Amino acid sequence: MQDLDKALAEIAEIRHHIARGAEFRGYGPATLAATGVLAILAAVAQALWVGNPAGDITAYLWLWTATAAAAAVMIGAEAVARSRRLHVGLAPEMLAAAGEQFLPAAAAGVLLTAVLVRFAPESQWMIPGLWQIVFSLGVFASCRFLPRRIFIAGIWYLLCGLACLVFARDGSAFSPWAMGLPFGIGQLLIALMLHSKAWDNDARV
Repeated sequence: MQDLDKALAEIAEIRHHIARGAEFRGYGPATLAATGVLAILAAVAQALWVGNPAGDITAYLWLWTATAAAAAVMIGAEAVARSRRLHVGLAPEMLAAAGEQFLPAAAAGVLLTAVLVRFAPESQWMIPGLWQIVFSLGVFASCRFLPRRIFIAGIWYLLCGLACLVFARDGSAFSPWAMGLPFGIGQLLIALMLHSKAWDNDARV
């Protein structure tokens, strides 16, 4: 019985290493593009219904948190379906590896926001820029098992976040386009890169 348990443990370890070394194909270009459009629509919604986000930070946070949650559900649901179809037996390991790369950045973004809102309200203008910087870290971490060109999207989010911190202060920091354009363009950029990667693979066949 011990030999069987040891063999099963070794098999699980091998599967784990294979998953970490393989390219993750669970992210679909169409869904990522849809999340970019969603970010732009959220910016329009903010412009229409959140007239003073600096004075009503709760409404601002609810809007963009709901947008992020909707995007995460869309991406996650498709990732599960695509992984089961494209990675077959390795789907659980591939999904776990993908989550391990991006979830720490997402958790850091949530905790950072909570700290600023609760303990440093005078620094809340930094939230949009910090969100983009934290997101860039998640993209950089995910580059290990995604096409290398995704690194460009990480640079995009990082530069946008830094630009927000440098140029957007006080009420201007909460402009709807300070969030809508970086995330809208960034997600569309990732979608384009994944689509071109898939096209490259098909062209080689």
